Amino acid sequence: MSHRITIVIEALDRGGAEWHLLQVLPRLRDRNFDVEVFCLHHRGELAGEMERRGVRVIGTDVLSSNLFLRALHLILKSGALLLHLMRNRPDIVHFFLPAAYIFGAPAAVLSRCRIRLMSRRSQNRYHSYLFGTKLIERLWHRRMSAVIGNSRSVVQQLSEEGVPDSKLHLLYNGADLPVFGAQMPRNAARDSLGLSDSALVFVIVANLLPYKGHKDLLQAFAHIKDQLPQNWVLLCAGRDDGIGSALQDQVEQLGLTQRVHWLGSVKDVPSLLAAADVALLTSHEEGFSNAIIEYMATGLPSVVTDVGGNPEAVLHEETGLVVPARDPAALAEAILRLAGDPELRRRFGAAAHRRVHQNFSLDACVDNYVMVYSKILREHGID
Repeated sequence: MSHRITIVIEALDRGGAEWHLLQVLPRLRDRNFDVEVFCLHHRGELAGEMERRGVRVIGTDVLSSNLFLRALHLILKSGALLLHLMRNRPDIVHFFLPAAYIFGAPAAVLSRCRIRLMSRRSQNRYHSYLFGTKLIERLWHRRMSAVIGNSRSVVQQLSEEGVPDSKLHLLYNGADLPVFGAQMPRNAARDSLGLSDSALVFVIVANLLPYKGHKDLLQAFAHIKDQLPQNWVLLCAGRDDGIGSALQDQVEQLGLTQRVHWLGSVKDVPSLLAAADVALLTSHEEGFSNAIIEYMATGLPSVVTDVGGNPEAVLHEETGLVVPARDPAALAEAILRLAGDPELRRRFGAAAHRRVHQNFSLDACVDNYVMVYSKILREHGID
């Protein structure tokens, strides 16, 4: 007998949590879980692919950028979620990301679903600027069967919010290692991007959002652009979530126009990473980054900021370099160090590759989901 799980999320847009679910949910289906996704706002770009992999997606294609209309739609869809849960009676309802949790948790409580879970996948800085979210989430924490963080940093914050240790779980993300083990050869990957074999290639995979720190990164490169090898480029992959034009203006002002390539949302990330020499993540906040473990799976050395789960993945001076957030000077120094030392890049990259295989595989991630779900089902008398 398969156990029924309803995953609730605002939408399956292309982002870290959504990509994580696209990797994990079909594999849970293969492990005797009947999984579906309920989208509270709209289906999103990844919904079709999720369905092609065998997971039902419930939702509409309604999309509004107006905050009032968006909130109204979420409230209405929470009513639809309540009816869906009462009709289908899943064994587990599992919320991902704040909007789904805040607007969807009442439906799970009112429908009397026995097992209610929440996954926090970022640090809680949004409590400081989204009025009422801190209070509401603390209220819902009490009604959850378990609360899950994707890094020790996130789990610590949840503990500080009053979640008892007995309800807390840590589930790291996982990289699909066979995919990154079979990526396009380096020369072919560079040819596809119009890059020469001699170029020193830096890459960052992060949607264009203020907290991802692209502004800091561009300032760092401006500090050292004349000290880097002559033939260097920075590849920026990620969806423009509103700051793309400002970043392009900054590139022009800093004299980096010929060096920075904006690639937009990239579907074939393994081939992109195969073309790179050094990977970067310059976030001001983070839960546990999919991008970092994908860098490691490719065997890339990386420079990352000391926030959230970044230093839990990248070991400083072993698999890469960890620098303070919002510090372009420290970032520039770390980039310059790796740029000038090919042997250090090779050593860090090899260590990163070993570490991701030992600690952050997708198979291990799915095993941990199964373990947590099975434990909670048993605790509630469901075999």
